[in-house]
Amino acid sequence: MTEKQMEKLLAMRPENALKVMGENSKVLMMNSKHIFDAILDEKILIMVCNARIPFVVPGIMRAAQELDAIVGYELAKTEGNIDGGYTAQPPKKYVDTIVGYAEDIGFSMPFFVHGDHTTVKAKTDEEVDSSAALLQAEYDAGYTSFAIDASHVELPYNIGATIYLATPIMKWGLGLEVEVGEIAGAAGKLTELSEAMTFIEALRMAKIHPNLLAISNGSKHGNYKSGEAVHIDLKRTGEIAEAIRKYNITIAQHGITGTPLHLMGQFADYGIRKGNVGTIWQNIAHKHLPTDLFDAMKKWSDENNRPIKHATRQFKSEIDSIPDKNKTEIADEAYMVAKEFIEAFRAVGSASLVAEKLAVE
Repeated sequence: MTEKQMEKLLAMRPENALKVMGENSKVLMMNSKHIFDAILDEKILIMVCNARIPFVVPGIMRAAQELDAIVGYELAKTEGNIDGGYTAQPPKKYVDTIVGYAEDIGFSMPFFVHGDHTTVKAKTDEEVDSSAALLQAEYDAGYTSFAIDASHVELPYNIGATIYLATPIMKWGLGLEVEVGEIAGAAGKLTELSEAMTFIEALRMAKIHPNLLAISNGSKHGNYKSGEAVHIDLKRTGEIAEAIRKYNITIAQHGITGTPLHLMGQFADYGIRKGNVGTIWQNIAHKHLPTDLFDAMKKWSDENNRPIKHATRQFKSEIDSIPDKNKTEIADEAYMVAKEFIEAFRAVGSASLVAEKLAVE
């Protein structure tokens, strides 16, 4: 990336991000809309990371810097709601953490911060209003990308809720991901082509223009159990991707942890441009926590019959206070794993590629 390209990208940073970072900041927090528009026809995936325990972030950044790659950082509504969700990271804290690491290590690659799975799981005003409030809080905190997920309710309500929640995002001019078909693994119902087209065309009638569509294609969130096969229907994914391409929309792939690395590159051949990677960073952090702390988290999880990810909030102060040695171990393994993902995603050099397209000299 040349100095002139860097200057042009800096000038493109969204207003809400600049308010948070300050006009003098050289951190390249970008609008994801610009990034995904630039790679629409490039067979690469942008890795977007759910940093539930943030000590992985400097390792991921180091890998992206070394490989000239764009990455994103995200938290879902459950992970980082206005009250901090189960990670105890409300929107402002999450952005401040990501930007702080970027400032500290001199990270110079473009990236974005994304509100993952802003869900509507019930047909109630309270549910929709809570997601609207979160989107506003994320925007105020400097988020530059958003995902609305009303896939849990039937299609007509999904359409209505998505239009309502996405309307301010269109005014902000920032990146938007939408979802049709609930992601539920091999047992879930795959998104039909007709369903995806009905959804997207209804949004377009309401002047809602997403960059990304998440679908149910057989993937699942979280870890795969021992012996459990990975089922991702790339044929169906490709059919949907081809149909929505005319609207400048590509596919966002959820549920990548557990997918063999050698299969991931194929995703790009089927119209997938965004790959969400979440649970693996949690696994890395857990591996390098002090043994007594991790044992206490497992005990809490067992006693409360809750997934161990929910222990993150309960033990937040203890996690934040782990020795520097453990933090370094977490970052170092995250660096190695991030390199593997970036390479598998064919994203090496993606930062320079996007700079060439967005910042023409």
